[in-house]
Amino acid sequence: MRLLIVEDERRLAVSLAKGLTAEGFAVDVVHDGREGLHRAGEGVYDLVVLDIMLPGLNGYRVCAALRAAGNDVPILMLTAKDGEYDEAEGLDTGADDYLTKPFSYVVLVARVKALLRRRGSAGASPVLCVGALTIDTAARRVFRDETEVALTVKEFAVLEQLATRAGEVVGKPEILEHVWDFAYDGDPNIIEVYISALRRKMGAACIQTVRGAGYRLVAA
Repeated sequence: MRLLIVEDERRLAVSLAKGLTAEGFAVDVVHDGREGLHRAGEGVYDLVVLDIMLPGLNGYRVCAALRAAGNDVPILMLTAKDGEYDEAEGLDTGADDYLTKPFSYVVLVARVKALLRRRGSAGASPVLCVGALTIDTAARRVFRDETEVALTVKEFAVLEQLATRAGEVVGKPEILEHVWDFAYDGDPNIIEVYISALRRKMGAACIQTVRGAGYRLVAA
């Protein structure tokens, strides 16, 4: 995976680049909005970490220009804490997520990985088949054999996360990240409620519990 960091605070940019490189990413760094737009426009990046306060062009304009050109690269926008720049405006221009400075490096890495996973899922087939289950991710409909299974929005989101990795163990933190995102600060055991509901509706054998690790969707 190749990442682009567009950040004019050089020490922060270098620190982020070193950390993300250690995570296994290939990382490029630029410190100017115009250069960032040029680099991102080349289409070789899997994700862009984009500051708002930049010389040349600010982050809003860079983001808006990329989206206007049809570039759908995931953008994680870094916003100012003092409220001068509003994260809502960043999202309105097409950013996929935002972090407010100062932020935890651990959270930044988690956000980057989450955005990359979502992009991967978006590029996959919209119809997933696991045994008797057919999950249409575009229409958000589920069928067991030929009978439709009615699911709530969150039930479907939990099932989708399991289905995109059918046969693999998916941990609670990954499901929380996909369904509730980082704003959720409630009890992570809420996932058990949704797993129980899915088993009730689709058959208990469809979802296996792997003690201490998570859940696995299997053909049943």
